Amino acid sequence: MTYQLKYKPFGEQSVLIEWPQIISKEILKDVLSFKAKLEAEKRIHDVNHAYNSLLVSFNDFTNGLESKINELEAIYNTAHIVNKYAFKRWRIPVCYDTHFGIDLHELALTNNLSVDEVIRRHSTISYTVYFIGFLPGFLYLGGLDKTLYTPRKASPRLKIEKGAVAIGGGQTGIYPSESPGGWNIIGNSPINFFDIKAQTPCFANAGDEIQFYQVSKEIHSNIKTLVEAGVYQIESEVIND
Repeated sequence: MTYQLKYKPFGEQSVLIEWPQIISKEILKDVLSFKAKLEAEKRIHDVNHAYNSLLVSFNDFTNGLESKINELEAIYNTAHIVNKYAFKRWRIPVCYDTHFGIDLHELALTNNLSVDEVIRRHSTISYTVYFIGFLPGFLYLGGLDKTLYTPRKASPRLKIEKGAVAIGGGQTGIYPSESPGGWNIIGNSPINFFDIKAQTPCFANAGDEIQFYQVSKEIHSNIKTLVEAGVYQIESEVIND
């Protein structure tokens, strides 16, 4: 499937390409397909993607915007032929104990749900990784149950613990490092989402899926010990889409 794309100038040597402004797995696959094609082009310096857009930077922009848009359109018309995908589904342990989930009770009350029901609904969905940003290793996930949509905090906290699992608006995510933040904290994962010393600092890629599963405080502590020792292996399986 192809889409009617919008092409806009962005800075001196870049073009912003926009898809329909919705969060969709089909659009993501089209974005990634186009991105892969562009990354093989020597005339293109860099390509970055978001939920429904690509930012394309050229090595040489002397022929002007219209020429570059024509080039991009020609490439896009072949990009959609790539239709075989092999992604991974990662199983991520989360402790939803209120020791970690400091906003869990308030979030449950806001949404007229029990705490157990919030946990059940949050941990029974496979979330799609759309892109990685904000912080190194911060996964932008799509697929949150609409009954869990919760506005961000009116006053962001100055410090959110590493591994905090949170909900902000219609999104859920994990803080990969200690940082300020305004999302609602419902739990904590003991694994590393970004390790600068690793060959692949962030294990997940756009198009992968994240499946949370509940663990106790004791198991959370045990996994954290294994992670710190460098011997913990995240469970995963290949999924074809």
